[in-house]
Amino acid sequence: MSKEKLLLSLVPFWSPLNPPLGISLLKSFLTRNGFHVETHDFNTMDELWEILDRYFNILSKMVPVHKRGNFHMVGFDVLSNLLMAYLHKTSRQEKEYRELINVLLQKNYYIDTEGQGNKSLVEEIDRVLEEFYTNLEKALIKVVERVKPDIFGISVFSPSLAPGLFAFHEVKARFPDVETIMGGGVFADHLALDSPNLEVFLEKTRAYIDTIIVGEGELLLTKYLLNELSPRKRVYSLEDIHRETLDLAQAPVPDFSGLNLAAYSQMAAYASRSCPFQCGFCSETVQWGKFRKKTGEQIADEIATIKNQYGGKLFMFGDSLVNQVITDLSHHLIPRGLDIYWDGYLRTDPEVGDLQNTNLWRKGGFYRARLGVESGSQNVLQRMNKKMSLQQIKDAVSSLANAGIKTTTYWVIGYPGETEDDFRQTLELFTELKNDIYEADWHPFYFFPKGQVRSTQWVKDHGIELLYPEEFNELLMTQTWELRTNPTKEEINDRMNRFGEECRKVGIPNPYSMMEIYQADKRWKELHPNCGPPLLELHNNHHLR
Repeated sequence: MSKEKLLLSLVPFWSPLNPPLGISLLKSFLTRNGFHVETHDFNTMDELWEILDRYFNILSKMVPVHKRGNFHMVGFDVLSNLLMAYLHKTSRQEKEYRELINVLLQKNYYIDTEGQGNKSLVEEIDRVLEEFYTNLEKALIKVVERVKPDIFGISVFSPSLAPGLFAFHEVKARFPDVETIMGGGVFADHLALDSPNLEVFLEKTRAYIDTIIVGEGELLLTKYLLNELSPRKRVYSLEDIHRETLDLAQAPVPDFSGLNLAAYSQMAAYASRSCPFQCGFCSETVQWGKFRKKTGEQIADEIATIKNQYGGKLFMFGDSLVNQVITDLSHHLIPRGLDIYWDGYLRTDPEVGDLQNTNLWRKGGFYRARLGVESGSQNVLQRMNKKMSLQQIKDAVSSLANAGIKTTTYWVIGYPGETEDDFRQTLELFTELKNDIYEADWHPFYFFPKGQVRSTQWVKDHGIELLYPEEFNELLMTQTWELRTNPTKEEINDRMNRFGEECRKVGIPNPYSMMEIYQADKRWKELHPNCGPPLLELHNNHHLR
């Protein structure tokens, strides 16, 4: 079978912040090694995002405001399961499928779905799912017929797993000679190596997914395509290349050609891979192996190249953290005068609390810091192995805000062992820092039997159980587990709702629309007049959804 022409894709739904970095890096690397690669991003189809808007409109009619918590984040979790169930239902499972819709809504929002009005809305959700797959199928087949690839690959994440399986199934059914290859972040959590889900997944997808690539893809996929790996395997991981990792000094600049860049609010970049820390809930080090970083000069050169080739003023770094490169990068960007802004994930280490540092970073174009605050309880932070103090968090948030850098804060609700007192401390810290927080994003603690730093230890200490009853296993394919420990799922849901209420009370947004982003920027400008331009002014004619 020829392996010379590849079509690499992303399917919905993945947050459209920046163009897909993974497949763009693979395209650049594989092209340098003699392969012909095209990329196509189905995630930017307006009609599919309009369908998503209708789904959330329906959901908003079913879920009262006081029970919404982080409405969109939890809504995506529900949608992922709904799309998977719709994909696997048969005529004999119609009743079971309808019951599952109710279970998903009840288990995630704790609402009564039995009322006559809600029954009608459940029917509307079903029609939305049908329309989604119909539109995706048409677009998918059109692209594959045009490209005529030897290999069709998709980078899949947990929210896009069901659409990814649908795409593979349709391509293999219509173009049986096309080899199908799957990779992506889903193999760091839901489908982590040795996880209970993976064995079932491999069996059920055998007919339409030929090859699976787990982990950093450049070297692994290239060696596979060059027939340098054993031909008798279906799943290849870094173990197959003795955990060899890419030297980032030799990594090419991502190739975004062929993508609809106008659909994104910012350009994509990266400065490192993996993470030098070991937070208990994280999968970065498990997925990427040893931590590696580029020099500030190399990163600045790449940003300049991307800006010159594709345009754009605002860049988002996809790294786990930019702490290890931020000062070096700032020193290299300042003298270049590139007229850019950049956005990245930052840990609240002691140097972040130094206004001299944050002013330097701001001068270098650092525009927004995405901070994993996680909790306001020192006890919980210690359980997470965050290795930071509450005072460090306070100093970091205030220092960044005073330098005019936007502060997006992330919070984990319901970490194993979190007590009611721990959660109250989180609300207290949140409220104390409210004037220095640009936006807040909070989510429930997610557990995976494999893939997280502490997965194995949690299973040993607490035991696990299915979140959704076994009778729905065939519809869901991949299962969701929860630990047999406190706080319970219902307690976590209650805390999610209370955190959302606190956000509304103190006026801190979690923007998911253009209007909310406008309001967030207006509030931030009033609190911190020295901040940069509003987000909407930096899109360089790009549009937000």
